[in-house]
Order: sequence, then structure tokens, then C-alpha cells
Amino acid sequence: MAHFQKKSAKTSQDVPTSAMPDVVFMLLIFFMVTTVLREVELQVQINYAQAENIEKIEQKRLVSYIYIGPQKLQGNQLGEPRVQIDDAIIEDIGAIRKIMYDKYKEQPKLIVSLRVHEEAEFGIVTDVEQELREAGTLRLNYSTKQEVVN
Repeated sequence: MAHFQKKSAKTSQDVPTSAMPDVVFMLLIFFMVTTVLREVELQVQINYAQAENIEKIEQKRLVSYIYIGPQKLQGNQLGEPRVQIDDAIIEDIGAIRKIMYDKYKEQPKLIVSLRVHEEAEFGIVTDVEQELREAGTLRLNYSTKQEVVN
């Protein structure tokens, strides 16, 4: 009776890793190029009012900011009080309702943070609050700076 011997392949089972740094570098470059860090360009001036009790919001991605203050003009001049959402000055207070309603539909846990100039007229703040109420965005926050207690 003849015995057959199994031939084993003489190939290496190692995974080549010489191209690994190139692949990692390309992925790093790809994500650096495609990531956008969004900063809002303020078109209104904001001097925060002071407060004693402040609570920090941990999840910034749930927050939409509305800025209320005098419009910045050329030559460091200040104009009439304006409302700014994202990068746009809102000319019609009634437009706030639709803008914020659309944001609320995209993010139901939306928190609206009002950043109001300390000398802004309360009437414009009340109008903005009323439009937010009509849009259903009832989670409201006022941004302030902490009062220094000596």
C-alpha cells in the first residue's frame, strides 16, 4: 500500500504592511480636507448681561443661536438693533418663525440660545420670543457672562 505525502505550499502567510502608512496618511488628508469647521460671522454687537446663576449646556450641537444687538456698520459704527440667525440678518421678525420651525423639525431637541446685547430694547426680545413660541421651539436659553463676586 502506497502512502501519499501532502505537499505544503511554501508561500508566506504574512500580510504586507509596507503600504499602511501611505493609506493612513491619505485617509487623514481626506478627512482634514472634507471637514468643515463652521464659525458664525457676527454682524451685530453683543455685550452680554451679567448673571449670578449660570448653567453650561453640554451638547452644543443641539443649540441654535439667535443674536440681538445693534448692527455693526463700517468704521466701527453701530446701527439699529437687528436680529441675526446663523450668518443672516433677519429683516422681517415674522421670518424667524419659519426658520426656527424648520430647524426644530430637523432637531426636535433643539435649544434656542438668545445672545442679547445688554442694552437691547426689550420689545424686540419679546417679539423674537413670541415668534419662537409660535414655531414651537420652547426650550429657550439666555447667554450671559457670570457676575464676578468679590
